[in-house]
Amino acid sequence: MFNPYNDFNIVAEYFPLKHTFPLCSRTTSNMGTKSLSLLLASVLVAYYVYTPVPENIEERWKLMLINAGFRTVAHWLGLVHYMEVLMMITSIEYTAPISDENVTITDTKFNNVPARLYVPRKQSSGLKRAVIYIHGGGWCVGGSGKSKAAATNAFVFLPQRYRLAPTYHFPVQFEDVYTVVKFFLQTSVLAQYGVDPNRICISGDSAGGNLAAAVVQQLLDDLEVKVKLKIQALLYPALQTLDLDLPSYKDNENTPILPKSLMVRFWSEYFTTDVSLKEAMASNRHVPAESSHLFRFVNWSNLLPKKFKKDHVYASPIYGSSRLGKKYPGFLDPRAAPLLVDDTKLLGLPVTYVLTCQHDVLRDDGIMYVSRLRKVGIEVIHDHIEDAIHGALMFITSPTDLALGHRVANKYIEWLNMNL
Repeated sequence: MFNPYNDFNIVAEYFPLKHTFPLCSRTTSNMGTKSLSLLLASVLVAYYVYTPVPENIEERWKLMLINAGFRTVAHWLGLVHYMEVLMMITSIEYTAPISDENVTITDTKFNNVPARLYVPRKQSSGLKRAVIYIHGGGWCVGGSGKSKAAATNAFVFLPQRYRLAPTYHFPVQFEDVYTVVKFFLQTSVLAQYGVDPNRICISGDSAGGNLAAAVVQQLLDDLEVKVKLKIQALLYPALQTLDLDLPSYKDNENTPILPKSLMVRFWSEYFTTDVSLKEAMASNRHVPAESSHLFRFVNWSNLLPKKFKKDHVYASPIYGSSRLGKKYPGFLDPRAAPLLVDDTKLLGLPVTYVLTCQHDVLRDDGIMYVSRLRKVGIEVIHDHIEDAIHGALMFITSPTDLALGHRVANKYIEWLNMNL
C-alpha cells in the first residue's frame, strides 16, 4: 500500500539534495515540504472521496465525487438539521418558470398547494394527454421545478410544495397531494386545461412514488372522483415500513446516495422527530407484535424472485414496543406504506410501470409490489436496471449529470410516450 511518509524517505535517501546543491538547500527544503503537503492533501482528498461503488456502474469516480458532496452535507448535522440543509439545497436549485419554443411553464396553486404546469406548444389540435408527477425527496424536500415527464410532449401537472417533514408529519404530505390530485381530476378543471380524461398518468420517484401509489389506491374508493387514471408509473418507490432489513437493504447498506441509515431517517422523520422510532427502525424492531399479521404483505421469501434473494435467508420478525405503534400509528397505515393493503384493495388499479434499480435499498419494495400486482391480475411492466443506483433520474443536468441518468430517463419517457 502506498505510504507517503516511507516513499518520501526513500527518495530523500537516494537523492540527498542538501549535499548536491548546498546553495539551494533552504529552497529545496521548502519545495520538498510543499510537495509533501500537496501529496498528503491529495491522499486525504482521495480517501474522503472514495466510496465503494459497484463495478458495473458507469462513471464511478464522478459518482464518488457527487456522493462526497452528499456526505459533506450530512456532516453538517452538528450545525444545522439535515432536513433543513436539504431544504436549503432545494431553494438554491429552484428555477423560475421559463418557457421556450416547446413548452409554456407557469406556476399556480391548486387548493393552496403550489403547482407547476407544463403545457406543450406543439400539441396537435384536440385534447391533451396529461402526467401528474409527484416529486421525491424523502417527504422533506420540495420540488426543484424540474420535471422528467416534461419531455413527453404532454400536459404535466407537478405539485411542488406540499407540506414537508420534519415540520409536518404523516398524514399531512399524503393529504396535501391527495387533495390537489383530486381537485385536478375534476371534469371542469380538466376541461379548463384541455386534458383528455381518458389519458391521464400519475407518476412519482422515490417518496413521490410512495405518494403516487398511495393516492391511486385511495382514489379507487373515492366515489366523488369519476375520472379513472389510465396508467401509473412508479420510479424506485418506497412502499413499506415493516421490514427494513430486506435483501436490498443488506446488499446496499452503504451504497452511494441513499444508504440504509439515511432511508431509515427519512422514514422515521416522516412520522415523528422522536429518535426512539428511528433507533427502533434502524434495528428493525419497531413493529409491535399485535401488527404481526401485516408481515404477510412484505414476506420477501414469497415475493422476491430467486435472483434477488441470493444467499439471504428469511427470518421471523423481531417485534418491538407496543408504545411506538400506538404513539405513531402512521407507519402501519397503508397510506404511508402502500404494500400493506390487502389483495382485494389492489383490484382495479390501472396498468402499472415500476422501475427498480439493482443498487438501491428500495429495490425490493418495488419488486414485491410487482409480484403482488401480477398475482391479482394487474398488468405490470417492470423495468429493472442492473447498473443503476437510487435517484438515477436526479442526474440529468450539469454538473451532476451521469450517462446513467439520461439512459434511465429515456427508458421512462419512452414507456410513457408509448402507453399514455
